[in-house]
Formats: sequence, structure tokens, C-alpha cells
Amino acid sequence: MNRNSKDNTTPIPEELQKQLAGFQKSLWRIKITEAILAGLFGLITSFLIVFAIERIDEMPPTVRLVILLAGTSLAVLFAPYWVRRWVYGHKREVQLARLIAKKFPKLGDRLVGVVELQDQKQSEEVFSDELRQAAMVHVANQAAKRDMTEALPGSRNRKLALGLGVVGAAITAGFALAPKAGSNAFQRWINPFSNVNHYTFTQLDTEKIPNPMVVPLGEPFSITAPLSEQTDRRPETASAQYGDQTPITSGLAENTSYTFDFKGQEVQSDVTIKAGDTKHRVTIKPLTRPEVTGFDAVVTLPDYLQLPPRNIDIRTGALSAVEGSKIELTGTFDRDLSKISSTLIPVEKETPLDPNPPLAETTGESTSDKTDGEPKEGEEPEKEPLPQPSPLRMAINGNQATSSPFTLASHNAKIPFDWTDVNGLDSEATFNLSVTSLTDLKPNPYTRGVDRNLMILDGKAIEFEISAEDDFGLQEIGLEWRGELHSGSTGKPAAGSVPFELGSPSSSRLTKEISFSHKEYGISPQTIYLRSYAIDYKPERGPVYSEPIILTILTKEQHSEMIKNDFDRLISKLEDITRRELENLDANERLDQFKTPEALQTPESRKELAESEAREAENKERAKDLKEKMEELFQEAARNEDIPKESMKKMADTMKNLQELAEQDLPEVEQKLSDAQSSKSTPEKSKKDLKEAIEKQKDAIEKMRETIEKANKASEDFEAATFVNRLKEAARGEDRIVSTLREAMLGSLSPKADYITGAKEAAGNLDPTHKRTLSDLENQQKEITTEVRWIKEELGSFFSRTQKEEHGKVFEHMNETRIDEKLEELRQILSPDVAKSFQSQKFASEHAETLNEWAKLLEGSQDEDGGGGGGGGGGGSQEDEDFEFMLKVMKMVRAEQDIRSRTRSLEQLRRALELKKGKAENKNN
Repeated sequence: MNRNSKDNTTPIPEELQKQLAGFQKSLWRIKITEAILAGLFGLITSFLIVFAIERIDEMPPTVRLVILLAGTSLAVLFAPYWVRRWVYGHKREVQLARLIAKKFPKLGDRLVGVVELQDQKQSEEVFSDELRQAAMVHVANQAAKRDMTEALPGSRNRKLALGLGVVGAAITAGFALAPKAGSNAFQRWINPFSNVNHYTFTQLDTEKIPNPMVVPLGEPFSITAPLSEQTDRRPETASAQYGDQTPITSGLAENTSYTFDFKGQEVQSDVTIKAGDTKHRVTIKPLTRPEVTGFDAVVTLPDYLQLPPRNIDIRTGALSAVEGSKIELTGTFDRDLSKISSTLIPVEKETPLDPNPPLAETTGESTSDKTDGEPKEGEEPEKEPLPQPSPLRMAINGNQATSSPFTLASHNAKIPFDWTDVNGLDSEATFNLSVTSLTDLKPNPYTRGVDRNLMILDGKAIEFEISAEDDFGLQEIGLEWRGELHSGSTGKPAAGSVPFELGSPSSSRLTKEISFSHKEYGISPQTIYLRSYAIDYKPERGPVYSEPIILTILTKEQHSEMIKNDFDRLISKLEDITRRELENLDANERLDQFKTPEALQTPESRKELAESEAREAENKERAKDLKEKMEELFQEAARNEDIPKESMKKMADTMKNLQELAEQDLPEVEQKLSDAQSSKSTPEKSKKDLKEAIEKQKDAIEKMRETIEKANKASEDFEAATFVNRLKEAARGEDRIVSTLREAMLGSLSPKADYITGAKEAAGNLDPTHKRTLSDLENQQKEITTEVRWIKEELGSFFSRTQKEEHGKVFEHMNETRIDEKLEELRQILSPDVAKSFQSQKFASEHAETLNEWAKLLEGSQDEDGGGGGGGGGGGSQEDEDFEFMLKVMKMVRAEQDIRSRTRSLEQLRRALELKKGKAENKNN
């Protein structure tokens, strides 16, 4: 059975409690003071570390953060831990007793036991309160004999206070010596990642030092480091180091800045600038200077040219555009730009040579080739004063820069461009654009495929090509003609023009093949000045003309005379060939006479033979050329039906002989001379070849003489036929005068004039139109009089050479009738000052009748001669028939060709008139 027990605690003695309470208080005071002093020491020491190190070099934010955390950890972490350990860890008596036991083991153990006894709960049967109380008193008495403070742990308060004092003194001294540095260090310590700059006694104005800094690749560059106005120290020198290269130094310039000059660099690196206690790093980026990768111009031509804008590459630095064009320039660069500048500088324009100067007028009725407002020939154009240079506005868009459009004036211009990229690099060199202001030049028309001076038989068409070129566009090309009457002309001088080809604003060249038949244009025999023309798009310029083709349209009589004259010239050339052949024959005969066979093979003889061969070759070429010209003349003569058949036959014989000489006889002589000088020939063979060459040469010369004799006979026939034609032409001229006078008499003459009777007083009352008519007739009569006088003289010369009876009779009649004097009298009464119209008609009719009678007389003689010539033997008759057949075939072929040319000309004329009509309709609309 259990016995009853009770809870019974016995408190420790009061004295002992006081001792333990005093011990606990002392413990708490010491350890709390330690915690406070340690926390303050850590904080102040971390600040002092930052302050001291940053006087040497700038500390990174992370390092400053580590130091700050280390310093505050004593206050934030160590102090609470220390308080918890010594205050909260020694709050009960047993904890204090155990601490005392570390110093006084026996007493401490007893105190632990006493403290534990007071809290024990024992039954009455086990423990006695009296005994427990006695034990506590005993221990309390022993404790009272000891100084409990001796059991307190060692105190660091004095050391901490001393250290704190030292650190505080150092900080105070630092603030006293450098308050700005201390303040700066405190801000950077308390807030490691703040934007507060590191304080140095020497301060650079870093805002004025680009960072990073872009410099030209491989080019020397400079860095200027200015001191800040707030700097406390200004060292006399500073240094700068590019990467790991040797540092360079610079003195203080004007007490404000340092300038460091570096050689060209190609690798990116940092430059470290040191001045006093400050240090600044600048990143250097070497780059190539900004360059042009493309430069274009959009040229908008003047409106009248009707052409689209042109995009032109101008990287060459040259641009040409017509005056009045609008120009917009666009440059493309290898990187983005920050600025670009350009200036439009006017430049004096050189006066260009006009490739198509105005032509001198060739006819009485002329059209002006000059443009209104253009300077006349020989005059200097007025020069406009040059305007002042003006900036050219440029708009930047990334790596492109575009100018505002500007209009190109009559002067040239120079535009320099300078630019800077976004990195601050300038262009290596100025881009100079030269702008040439072009004048819209006149078109350049010209003709090809035809001689500039041409004589043709009435009815023949000519074919040629007209072309024109212009610097921009051509509206049309065509033909224009003006005529002048000659002695064989009838009617009025021709005048007209037709377009042949229309162009467009983009047509810089037009070409047209022309078949021009004057008959289809209603042009009678006369001299016409035929010119091609071109019209471009420049307002009010008008047609521009080519050099004229002087086309003389001949009557059959005039054509016969021209054939005769050309034939005589060819005979003269044949005589020259004969003379040269005789000279060469003499040289060959001298070689044959004075050289033995062996001597012919000496170098000197071979050289002479070679020279003789060369002369023979030259004569052969002359004969070939003469043969070709004779063929052309024969074909031209075949056009004219008035040339007698016998004359044509003799011309054909001459042509045949020339062909044999050029293709057979003379080449054989040349070959024998070549054989005579051959090194493979024996002396006897060389001698034989030379003799054969001489014999063939003699045969050729004999043929030449026979040909010349026949040609002279043909020339006489031509000349005889020419007299007939010339007399007939003079007679027709007198008939035209009579016809014109009759028309004038039937016209609106002044009623006060006694024009029929020829009263001299009436001359002043003539209408101006009839005065001009009489003046023209007087000039025509003068030409007829001169021509008849020449006929008379040449007829006398012809009779003295040929002694032809009929020609002698006509010459005698011309002398007896004094025809030249009477024709001169007729010219005088045709004068407007005399105006004896009735007498003029009568005399002109009589003279025309006389001239026609003489022509018939000579024509009858010519027919008799022709008949006798064709009545030979049977062989000759057959030959004549063959030749006549061949001649008819030639004329048929020629007629067919002429018909084709005239048809083509007529079709071109029809189209030209349609173009002209359409052009007029468009103009009216």
C-alpha cells in the first residue's frame, strides 16, 4: 500500500540568491557591452577599409558590398548571437552555477546541487526538509566566502573599446584631412551600387571624353583628357597606355587638359589614362572611315523633251544633263550617317563647238537655219552672271542621304560632299561632283550614198539615204529643195519639202532610204539644191538642214554634151596610158639592144626589169580603171535616145578594146617581163622572154592607137550631134521667150501703157510683175546669145578639123546673118526700160526659125553619115544588128529599173504627203 506523498520545494537561502543575481547582472552587462562594441567596430572598420583602399584605387561595387556585409555582420549577426548566448543562455540559477563551476569546480558543483535540490519533489518518507535546508545553508555559507565575480568569463570590452577608438580616430583624421573623400567613401560604402562616382583628388571631366571612342583604322589619333573644374589637384604630367603598349606621357596644357597622341591602331583595346590618383579607361574602336558605296542622280528632263526621268550612276564624279533639268542626288554609304554637307557652286561654262553650224544659203529663196533667240553667226553669246554658291539641303535616312531637287541652269556646277558617320568619323576625302549643263544642240542631218555634185538625165531617179541624229529626240526627217533655172530649163524654179519619217521623244537617230524621182515631184530640168532636214523637240527651233546635194537635171541635149565631154576626158587618159606604154617600151628595147643574155641576169638588169614590170602593172591598173569608167559612161549614154547609134557603136568598140588591153594584152606583157627576170631561167630564155614582151607591147600600143583613132572619130560624131542639139535648144529658148511675152500681153497690163506698140514712154507705167518678167527674159536672152556665140566658134573649129560640108555651110550662114549681133539686139529691146514687146516676139520667132533650119541641115548630114557607116559588108551589117539588139535590151533593162525607181519614189511621195497631212491635222487639233 502506498503511502501519501507531497510536493515540497525548499528555496535556496536569500544570501545565496543575491550572490547569484549579482553574478548574473555583471555577466549580462559585460557580454551586452561586448556585443555592442563588436558590432560598432565591425561597421566602422569596414568603412575604414573602403575609405583607405579607395584612396589607392577604385573598388568594384561587389567588393564594397562584401566589405559592408562583413562589417554589418558583427552588429546584425554576432551581437544577437552573443546576447542570446550570454543573456538568454544564463537566465536560470543552474546555468549560472554551471558557469561558476568552470572557475570554482567544487563550489560550482555544490551550487548546482543546491539549485537542483530546491526544485526536487520528494515524498516525506524519502527526504527530510530539515536536512535539505541544512545542506543549502552550508553551501550558501561557503559561497559567501568567495567573490563570485572572479568566476565571470574574460571581458574584451577594453580591447574593443581601444580598437574602436583607434578606428574612430583614423576615420576622424581622414575626414579632417579629406572631407570630400570621406563623404564620397561613406556614400559608396553605405550604398555599394549607387551612381556616386569614385572621388579622387585629381578629377577628369569624363563626360567630355568619348567612351567608347571610334578612331580611323590605321591612322594616328589623339585623346584629350580635360580636368574637371572641381578637381583638387592638377598634376603636371599624366600618362596613357593603349592595351599593353608602352605608356605615353603628356604635360598639362594651359592648366586644363592633357593630350595624348597615339600612332595608328588596327586592334580594338582600352586606353588607361592616369593623372594623379585618378584613372580612367576609354575603349578604342578602330574603324575604316565611312565611304561612298553608291551615288545616283535622278534627272528629270525639261517637259518639252517628253522623256521619262533617268537614273544615272555618278560614282565617277561626273554628271551631264541638259539645261533646265531637275536633279535629285542620292548617296549610299557603308554605314549610317550623322551629318552631311554639300554646296552648289556655279562654274563658268565653256562654249561648245556646234557640230552642225548653219549653212550658207545656196539659192535666192532661202529658209533660215537659225533659231529665234540664238546668237547670229560671228556674234559672241551673252554670258549670264554666275549666282553665288548656295548650300544644298540633304536629308539623311540611315546610310542614305538625298538632296532636295534643284534645277540645272545654263552654267555648269561643282558640288563637294563631306559627311560624318554616327561614330563621328569624317569622310577620308571630299566627293566632288562635276555637273555639266548641256545645251540642247541642233539635230545633225546628213545624206549618204550619193555624190554632192550630180548631173542626171531628165527622168532618172537617184537613190540615197537620209539620216539624222540628235542628243535627245527627233520629231521628223525629210527633204527640202530649191531650184535654179539654167539655159535648158522651162517653167519656174522648183521649191518644196516633204517629211519622210516621223520620230518620237526617244528617237535619237532616224534613217530613211530615199528614191527621188524629180518628175514625180513636178520638177523640170534645172539645178536643184536638195537637202535633208531634221526637226527636234526644242520649241521654235524649226528645221535644221544638211549640206546640199547639187543636182543638175539635164535635157537630152545637155546630157549629150556632158557625155561627149566625159568621153573626151577618157580619151585623154587613154592617150596618157599610151604615152606611158611607149616610154616603157623604149626602156625595154634599150635593155634588149645593149644587154647580152648573160648580162640580163645580173642584179642590175633584174632590177631594171623589175622596175619595168612595176610600171607595166601600174599601166594595167590605169587601163582597168579607164575601162570601168568607160563602161559607166556607156551605160549612162544608153539612157539618152538622142545619141546616134553609130556613136554608141564606136563607144562600145572603144570599151571592148580597153577591156582587151586591161585583161589580156598588158597582163601578158607584165608576165613576160616577170619571166625575163626569173632566177630559174637560162640567159637565152630571159632574152627570149624580153623580146616577146617587147613584141606584145608593140601590139598593145598599136591597139591603143587604133582605139584612140576610133574614139576620136566617135568624139567627132558626138560633137556633130551636139551642134544639132545645141541649136535646137537655143531655138526652144527663143520659143519660150515668145510664149512668155504672149502670156504677159494677155495679162493685166497697165491701161496707160502702149505696150503693144513699144512706146518708150509706156515703160514707166508697167506693172512691177511684168517688169520682173521682162527682166527674167532679158537674162534668158543673154544666156542664149552667149551659147550661140560659142556654137559659132566651136562650129568653125570643127569645120577646120573635119572639113564637113554641111557644117561649113552652117558656119558660113551664121557669119553672113550676123546671128550673134541680132540676138544681142533682141536682148536690148527686151529690157524693161525699152519694153518693145511686139518687136521682141517677132525677132525671137524669126531667130528660132533660123536656128531650127540650121539644126535640120546638120541633122540631115548626120543621118547620111550614119547610113553610109551601116551599109558595109554582110558581116558588118550583122554586127550592127547584134549591137542594135544589145542596145535595145540595155535600154529596156534601164527603162525597167527607172520605172521601178519612179514607182518607189511615187509610193514614198504618197506616204510623205499622208504624213504631212496628218501632221497638219494634229497641229490644228
